Parts: sequence; C-alpha cells; structure tokens
Amino acid sequence: MRKMTIALIAGMLLLAVLPPSAMGQGADRASMDRSAKRLEREVRHELVMLPYYNVFDNLAFRVDGSTVTLMGQVTRPTLKDDAERVVKSIEGVEKVKNEIEVLPLSPQDDAIRLATFRAIYGDTALNRYGHQAIPPIHIIVKNGHVTLEGVVATEADKNIAGIRANSVPGVFSVKNNLRVEKS
Repeated sequence: MRKMTIALIAGMLLLAVLPPSAMGQGADRASMDRSAKRLEREVRHELVMLPYYNVFDNLAFRVDGSTVTLMGQVTRPTLKDDAERVVKSIEGVEKVKNEIEVLPLSPQDDAIRLATFRAIYGDTALNRYGHQAIPPIHIIVKNGHVTLEGVVATEADKNIAGIRANSVPGVFSVKNNLRVEKS
C-alpha cells in the first residue's frame, strides 16, 4: 500500500512539473496528421477538377505544413495558372510554390501525343483504362520524348503501355514511370 501511495505521489509530481505542451503532444500530432491528410485530399480534388486537365498533363504536389508545392508538366500555360489559383483558395494553404513545367508548343509533339494515346488506349489489354473521366495513364511528350505517368493495375499493363508507346513513329525515347497499384 505504501509503495502504491509513493508511486501515485511521484506520478502527480511528474505531471505537475511537465509543461502542458509535453502532455498534449500525442493529441497535437494526431490533429496535425488529420489536418495534413485533409489538405492533401482537398488539393488532389481541386487539381483533378480543373476543367482543362487531361491525359496529356501530369500534375503532382507536395504538402509541407501550410505550403503546397505544385509539380508536373502541362500543355497549356493557363492550366499552370489555374492550378496555382485553386490551390491558393483552399483553407489552410498559406503559400504555393508553382514548379509546373509548361511543355513547348509543337505540332510534332501533338501528333505524337495523339498517336501514343491511340496506341495505348486502343490496345485491348489497356482500353479499360480509357473509360474513366481522367484516364490513369498520362502521356507527357516533350520534343519527341515520351514519359508515361500514372498508376496501372498490373506489371503486365505497365509493360504493355511501354511497348505500345515505343511503337509510335517519331518517338525518340520512352520513359515508363507507371506505378503498379498495390493489391
């Protein structure tokens, strides 16, 4: 009984000595994690809802506290500006770093984009991906070089998309950055 009383008094003394911030750290950290996840969901939602965002654009972002860094490549300069504008309007975002690259205007790149789109989404193994509002395989073309971005269901789908993109006339190289969805 005496040992329990001493332990209880020692515990109360310890609580009295600890600063209030140390006692609530676990709750504060959980609250910050929820806030960061909420902010990430809202940023992702706003970017996907941009009216001119399509399969030939690739938008990515990173959230560091209240700062959002926008990355990726777009075919229209207005899309870069629109992305920054909508992200700035989200509650909790204090600063936006816009590192989105605007791809050069080129009729040859436009022709490669369309041919690569047809080659990938016209393939019977991959055409199911083309039936979504924003297809998950993004085709980025810069000066004849193709980069595939996005997520596919299987390693086989990733390989087929790379092979189909390599088969397009006029393509200098293909970088397959497709990620396979975890099951």
